[in-house]
Amino acid sequence: MPMAAAELERLIRAAFPDARIEIEDLAGDGDHYRVVVESEAFRGRSRIQQHRMVYEALGPHMGDTLHALALVTRVPENAPTDEAGR
Repeated sequence: MPMAAAELERLIRAAFPDARIEIEDLAGDGDHYRVVVESEAFRGRSRIQQHRMVYEALGPHMGDTLHALALVTRVPENAPTDEAGR
């Protein structure tokens, strides 16, 4: 059974509330997606660690309802500032 893009986004957002998420259904079948996740949670982590974090958020859906995922993770370019704007 395919996974709706909205469900995919919900699972990712639950783990990364600050994330900017882009989802593209590559085949139009709900089974093959390209997902870009940009989150501060990735700062200081290797690309492999970042991808594992997303896979953990998707849990048992990977390989089951979600067959293929072209994943891009990145850290926001602008570092967060404190309340004083520093």
